[in-house]
Amino acid sequence: MNDLTTDDRTARRLAEARRLFDCERLTLARRLRGLRKNQLAQAVGTTPAAIGRYEGGVHTPSEGTLSRLAIALGVPVEFFHAGRSPVTLDTAHAHFRSLRSATQIERDQALAFGRIAADIVAALEELVEFPPADLPEYPVPPDEIAGPGPVEAARLARKALLDVPGPVPHVVRLLERHGVIVLILPPSTERVDAFSIGAHPRPMVLFNPAKGDYWRNRFDGAHELGHLVMHADAEPGSKVIEDQAHRFAAEFLMPEEDIADQLPRTADWDRLADLRAVWGVSMAALLFRARTLGIMTETAYRNAMSAMSRRGWRRREPGPAHPLEGPTMLTRAVELTGEAGIDRDQLAERAHVTRADLDLLVPTRSR
Repeated sequence: MNDLTTDDRTARRLAEARRLFDCERLTLARRLRGLRKNQLAQAVGTTPAAIGRYEGGVHTPSEGTLSRLAIALGVPVEFFHAGRSPVTLDTAHAHFRSLRSATQIERDQALAFGRIAADIVAALEELVEFPPADLPEYPVPPDEIAGPGPVEAARLARKALLDVPGPVPHVVRLLERHGVIVLILPPSTERVDAFSIGAHPRPMVLFNPAKGDYWRNRFDGAHELGHLVMHADAEPGSKVIEDQAHRFAAEFLMPEEDIADQLPRTADWDRLADLRAVWGVSMAALLFRARTLGIMTETAYRNAMSAMSRRGWRRREPGPAHPLEGPTMLTRAVELTGEAGIDRDQLAERAHVTRADLDLLVPTRSR
């Protein structure tokens, strides 16, 4: 018979959490909530320097402070135990675009979601078999500005992953089929563009659907695939490697051999709308591709883009909206564990994440 009172159980949980305290998990929780050290310090009644010492492993918070930290960060005290996956993610591991609108805090928050996703995947892989991660590798030198590397890499990747001519039917499904973890970032990270993580037990691509643009979302997926194929050792963020990933995406989604004879020499909007529907890329991308391949002159391209700007099509192209390509692999894996008797609460506990964060990253499917 259990004679422990609620207070006794709480005291034991706090004592165990203090004994097993992992300083990196405090940093992770703070970044997950998008807080600076001074904001967290104010919430728990301490100083930013004290938070820094806790996160640096110099001091361990008292049980009372640990309880206040957990409440302020919206996590159980057990969250501060070591996580399932040993990876530490930072901006050196992730290919972020050079967007001035995204702050370091916002990027840290997006990476923190990637980090807890790693814990969810680690817990799921003990219960469910995932497709093997089998992306091809074709390293391209990070200082190659106009060479053939990105195009050759895209052709290699298409042969390895698709091996059929024509449009890519579903970019996200293709990534998942080859073992890539694909996630949709939560609304709190809306100013962070899509990014990828290669230095990880499994490659990951994280999308931001805030703009709701089907065409852009597909191009983003191919762009991040380019990073995973070409840039395992490249330092993220340079303009050159971002341009390489764009060139990869253009060849991957619109292979020169298949599309060159379909592209117009002038801005034929009906023709471009038809091609957009077939190839799953924007009219702007088709125009740029026509220019890059020398089918459209520079003057014709500039006139076409000016016309798109005047009509407001640079912000939103005409025609009905398409639902974004959504990931399903993790959702299906969670459903399979549920069928095996492990519900979402139990899975969250196994993964050392909160149920709310699990639901945010792996939403249930509407029936």
